[in-house]
Amino acid sequence: MEMTESLFDNIINTAQDCVFWKDKDRRFVGVNQAFLDFYGFESADILIGKTDEDMGWHNDPEPFKQDELRVLAGHSTYKVAGKCVIRGEDRDIIATKRPIYENGEIVGLVGSFMDVTDVTKRQKMHDRNQVMYTTAGLRKYPYFDKLLDELPIEELLDPLTGIVSRKYAIGFAHSLIASGTPFTFAIVDLDNFKYINDTYGHRAGDVVLTDVSAKLAGHMGADGIAGRFGGDELLLIDTKHFSRADKESVFAAMYGDAGVLRSHVVVDDHRLFVTGTTGCATFPDDAADYDDLFSKIDKTLYYGKRKGRNCFVIYDDDTHRDLDMKKLVKQGVYTNMNSLMVQLGLETGFENRLRAAMSLVQEQFHIADMYYAGHSGLMYSVIDSNISEDVSDIDMAIDDEILKVSDLEEIRDTSPKLYAALKKQNIGSALIIRIGLNMETDGYLICTDQRNNRLWQEDECGILYFIAKSLAAHIRLNKDSMPE
Repeated sequence: MEMTESLFDNIINTAQDCVFWKDKDRRFVGVNQAFLDFYGFESADILIGKTDEDMGWHNDPEPFKQDELRVLAGHSTYKVAGKCVIRGEDRDIIATKRPIYENGEIVGLVGSFMDVTDVTKRQKMHDRNQVMYTTAGLRKYPYFDKLLDELPIEELLDPLTGIVSRKYAIGFAHSLIASGTPFTFAIVDLDNFKYINDTYGHRAGDVVLTDVSAKLAGHMGADGIAGRFGGDELLLIDTKHFSRADKESVFAAMYGDAGVLRSHVVVDDHRLFVTGTTGCATFPDDAADYDDLFSKIDKTLYYGKRKGRNCFVIYDDDTHRDLDMKKLVKQGVYTNMNSLMVQLGLETGFENRLRAAMSLVQEQFHIADMYYAGHSGLMYSVIDSNISEDVSDIDMAIDDEILKVSDLEEIRDTSPKLYAALKKQNIGSALIIRIGLNMETDGYLICTDQRNNRLWQEDECGILYFIAKSLAAHIRLNKDSMPE
């Protein structure tokens, strides 16, 4: 088959790359159909005889001009990166150009280019931020399969964390409900995230978010997706685990061996211990529509926060059905302190006052017992009168009004007796408050939790501090005395 003009035209005009040729003055002589389509032209007449500068396609035309002058001097270029303006939008291109010879002389140039804007965006996204999902991985779900026919995958993902963005994670949940597909829906709220931002800076917060998001996506694997709800709240949609036993297994691993939460994230020279509170419910077992389902995971999330955070709560109708969200969210420190003031005033004697406060502490902190220690160095239980432990080195651990002990290993060296006493009672975390006024110390109040790494919150510290100071005041005003 001979190369005819007709065959040449067919080859040029079926090429997907944009092809053009110019004379020795860099004026357009012709272009192919892909070129016309790229710029939105119906005919080449609009550009024949004009240069790139005449067309205004480059914010900075000089590099393109110098590139073409080199080609007209006998050099070839290959896949040179550049930018051009298409209908007001900057586009990334790569171009290849070669000189055209006639009778041994250069009479012009021929070139081709392709638009690599989307590829460049994806590459920049990969370079700058993590990407946790692939097109193939998401296409297994009909909802995402349809979306990916129309949108690039980066449109579906959160630009920082690389997991599914809020809009499409929620859309996925709606699609599963519409098709009657069972799934477990969970929301994860990172504990004390504001403290991380305020103390170590927002870059540290971004590192924590990306780290936990990657771990969540990895933990879900092929069983579902992780999404970002907003701020420090993340979503999980699990399409495999629906029974309580299965959910217990998934979340226990998430907080344990899988190292998703209750794990350290390294930011510069800091090792930040990161925990989260999770609430979850299952469609259709727990709710028949999205609003009811989300209401239940929100309720379990706040219930987990009231329990002291750093935990997961699986919705159970008998346990959680009658929980009052207004009470969960709005019951504040003032209300609790007012109640404590009344209860403490109705009792006489140190131990009776402490037992009166214990009911509110149990309700608010979700703990089984509280302890106190006086000048004798013995620690007593508020609930169990048979408990008496030597904590005579407690003052070595606390040099301020309050000591938050998220992990007992923190006090093992400074106060080995206190450490041993708490370990004996199977205690993992403690909040210790000095009982006393001014510089005078009467003893210590010890609020405990059997879980390791409980994160004691400011409102909890406030309530315990109020109890300790109220007890100290009653010791002085009403001649109450602490047991020795």
